[in-house]
Amino acid sequence: MQTYHYVLASQKFLLEEEPFEEVLKERTRHYHETEKEIDFWQVKQPAFLEAPEMAEVKAKCPQPSVAVISTNPQFITWLKLRLEYVLTGQFQAPSETIPDPLASQES
Repeated sequence: MQTYHYVLASQKFLLEEEPFEEVLKERTRHYHETEKEIDFWQVKQPAFLEAPEMAEVKAKCPQPSVAVISTNPQFITWLKLRLEYVLTGQFQAPSETIPDPLASQES
């Protein structure tokens, strides 16, 4: 099982009010330049929030939500400091309640 770290916010905040696309583009460029493998993903309506152990987190976040999920805790800490109004946390996957850490409920 792998530990995944996340930043969670409403789609309106993260995708419309913040210059978030620029942040991800810059980070992706940096990873390519340093030949580092991408270890973060943007997921709209993340399915991990449906796990019973995530009910409290889901209740705190305006819907529809979006998450940046990473295996790199330092990257998530960096995002939290840059974005401020987001929730952060971690979960283990794959598990019985979270079979796919990057799954989306968006159709």
